[in-house]
Amino acid sequence: MGRDGYAELASLPETSTVLSAQVGAAGLAGTLAAALAGKVICLANKESLVLAGDLVRRVCARTGAVVLPVDSEHNAIFQCLAGRGQEVERLILTASGGPFRGWTHEALGAVTPEQALKHPNWSMGAKITIDSATLMNKGLEVIEAYHLYGVPVERIRVLVHPQSVVHSLVEFHDGSQLAQLGTPDMRLAIAACLLWPRCVPVNVPPLDLTAKQLTFHEPDESAFPCLGLARQALKNRGGRCVVLNAANEAAVDLFLNGRCAFMDIPRLINAALEAHSASNPGHQPFCTPPADAHSLNDADAALKLEAHTLAERMQCIDRHSRELVYTLARDGGSLC
Repeated sequence: MGRDGYAELASLPETSTVLSAQVGAAGLAGTLAAALAGKVICLANKESLVLAGDLVRRVCARTGAVVLPVDSEHNAIFQCLAGRGQEVERLILTASGGPFRGWTHEALGAVTPEQALKHPNWSMGAKITIDSATLMNKGLEVIEAYHLYGVPVERIRVLVHPQSVVHSLVEFHDGSQLAQLGTPDMRLAIAACLLWPRCVPVNVPPLDLTAKQLTFHEPDESAFPCLGLARQALKNRGGRCVVLNAANEAAVDLFLNGRCAFMDIPRLINAALEAHSASNPGHQPFCTPPADAHSLNDADAALKLEAHTLAERMQCIDRHSRELVYTLARDGGSLC
């Protein structure tokens, strides 16, 4: 099938709604094809916006495509906003904290893949489970929230909420907050998108608020630096979100195959970001229209041209980042 095959499926004329749920950067081709074709996109592949959020937004504005967020956090925000986007003070994403909530930086150095794959609340694939353990998943969600809702990164907060009952919150200008609560089961968010705006039973046990105490606290970014790396990549742009994602995918692969330690993951990502910054001192935005985009009469053709340009540049930077991470791991062994 491959990326071209998924893109072809996503743009079939008889298809009105596309669920984009591939893992990692591989999901971008299908998401972008669906956007170019004007589909309703139920987006579970956060990397599509991490890699090309600016482009996806412009394509949707041109074609009338609609993005409905499947991630439980962003689906919660979507439900809380309910037409009140102009009144938002900040978004508050909740994180379970993963299996190592409360662990020190030193203790995390001995984590094994088997330990990291045991998420306390959610049953997910290996890559996203490791991302949850490092808090990179929440970092990617910060980038995704920026592109979905247009809220500056400084106004996107993350709180650790171990019970995973409050899926996210929206704070409004008057200081009030709206939260979306539900049983931690992805069937709820998937159904909310596929059936929007209808709300129907999906055979998920109802939430019992008397069953557990709900708690919240700030994430420990000294022990889990991936969250801060994602924020910095979004602030500085210039291709850094692409580097961040590529390096993370490579580092997670190394960790799962026993070729680097758990705390090597953020170190390898940081090394890739620093190498990219050194080679791109001008900090130019990565996803920008081609120089002659405004001179093209056919806006759709301009967007498709930019999509192809992005794909070529992304493949190049993705390959470079992965090669750098593997080289660092090979030459340095474990960096702990």
